[in-house]
Amino acid sequence: MPQPDGGEHIQVDTSDEDSLLDSESLIGSNLTKISSVRDYCYENGRRYHAYRYGQYPMPNDEEEQDRLALMHHAFKLLLGGDLFRAPIHQPRRILDVGTGTGIWALEMAEEFPNAEIMGTDLSPIQPNWAPPNCTFLVDDAESDWAYTKEESFDYIHARSMGGSIADWGRLLRQAYDHVKPGGWVEIQESETWVRSDDGTCKDAVMVRALQQKLEEGSTKFGKRMNIAPEVRGYMQRAGFENVTDDIYKCPVGTWPKSPRLKEIGRVAKVTLYDSIEPYALAIFTRVLGYTYEEAQDFVQKVQAELVSSNYHIYVLFHYVYGQRPLHG
Repeated sequence: MPQPDGGEHIQVDTSDEDSLLDSESLIGSNLTKISSVRDYCYENGRRYHAYRYGQYPMPNDEEEQDRLALMHHAFKLLLGGDLFRAPIHQPRRILDVGTGTGIWALEMAEEFPNAEIMGTDLSPIQPNWAPPNCTFLVDDAESDWAYTKEESFDYIHARSMGGSIADWGRLLRQAYDHVKPGGWVEIQESETWVRSDDGTCKDAVMVRALQQKLEEGSTKFGKRMNIAPEVRGYMQRAGFENVTDDIYKCPVGTWPKSPRLKEIGRVAKVTLYDSIEPYALAIFTRVLGYTYEEAQDFVQKVQAELVSSNYHIYVLFHYVYGQRPLHG
C-alpha cells in the first residue's frame, strides 16, 4: 500500500488482454489509450481514476461509490422517489453525463424499458451487468462530444458535476447541440453552503470554514464546486427555453418536526459527513498546500462538529431543466 503522503501516487493496471478486448465497446471515442481506463492512482489513502488524472478531485474507490449511492437516495427522497423533474414523455434516447456508479441510468432503464439509456463517466465503476437498454461509456464530458446529429437525445441529465467542470457554458452548449429540438436537459446540483433560518448556522464554525476552503480551493483549481445557483443562467445563455430551477430545502439532521423531513435530514447528515473527506483531501493537498496530516486534522474537526451539533442547518438542492426550442 502507498503511504498517504499527500502527493505520491502509483498506477496499478488491473486489466488483462481479454478484459481489454471485452471492454472495447465501453470506450468512448475521446479515449486514446485503452489500458489507462482501468489504471488507478492512489493518493492520500484514496483511489482515483488514472484516465486524465488530476482533472477531477473526487476519488472513485468503494467508499466513494457507497457515498454516491447514499447521495442518489437523498436526491430521490427530496422528489418523493422521482428521478427527474423535466416534463419528459416517452423518451427514446437518454444520456446521463457523469453517471458515476450508473445507478441513476439503471433506474431510468427500468422506468423507460423502451428507451436507450447511455451513461458516460471518466471512471469505469459501473456494474458489469446492465439491462439491454442501458450501456456505459468511458468518456470525458469536457471533451468534444462525438455523437452525430442522428444520435441526438430526447433527454440529457447530469448530477453533482460541481467541482469537475471548468467551462459550464461550453458543457451546456454541447448539451444543447446534442438534444433534439423540443428535448430537455436537466442539471441536478446541491449547493456546498449550509444555511439556517434561525441563525444557528453561524455556530457551525468548522463546517463554514470547510465551505470557505472549498470555495477558495476549487476556484483556484479552475472547477468551482458551488455552481448550483448559477446553472439556470448558464442554461438560459446556452439558448434553452422554459428554464426552471426547482429548489428544495434539504435539512441536515433530524431537527425538523415532519417525519418525512426527519428521514431526509438523517440521510443528508450521513451523506454530508461522508462527503467531507473526499471533497477536502485533493483540494487541500493539491491546491491549498496542506500536508496529508493537516488535511486529515481539518476533516476530523469538521466531522466531530457535525456529529455533535444541534444546528438547524439545511442545504439547497437545485433541479434545473430547460427545453431546446423546436426550431432552434
